Amino acid sequence: MKLEQLIKLVREQMPEKRWQHTVGVMASAVQLADRYGADRSEAELAALLHDYCKYWPIERQREAVEAGGVLTEVLEYDKPLWHAPAAAAVAANDLRITNTAVIDAIRYHTTGREKMTLLDKIICLADYIEPGRDFPDVNGIRNLAEHSLEQALIAGFDSTIQHLLKQGQQIFPLMISARNCLIDELKGRLH
Repeated sequence: MKLEQLIKLVREQMPEKRWQHTVGVMASAVQLADRYGADRSEAELAALLHDYCKYWPIERQREAVEAGGVLTEVLEYDKPLWHAPAAAAVAANDLRITNTAVIDAIRYHTTGREKMTLLDKIICLADYIEPGRDFPDVNGIRNLAEHSLEQALIAGFDSTIQHLLKQGQQIFPLMISARNCLIDELKGRLH
């Protein structure tokens, strides 16, 4: 499927405001890919599809996550996390995206994972810092992104974790693992 066709499909899945967010994530992802040496077409594709299922009914998201068979443990946690593995499953199964790096970047864009790939980091971070985002310390995270994907992601995870703690919500364990792994990476403990 050509990019123009995918853009049309994605745009039909969401309200205009979310489409503008997606456009911002695409632009941020391409910019980060250029800065850090990733494949810009993979970054653009993963960013385009990252929120594909966000506005689907929750039971349809559950079905997509179950059909994908990966990261199904997310179903035991807050529903706003479900759209990421749902979108990865739909991209692979329905849209016939065969690039596993793109699928994984979509799947883990809300939670991160241990030993994140460069593309994983770019999509997760682009989602945090796209120009339409406005939350406390987003500018600090944007500034960190100029110099270090890892430091910016740690700051993004810290912001999310603090928000969840203030709301009295659960924290998905994979996010903690991702954060810890990024800290180890910065300290040179990962090979």
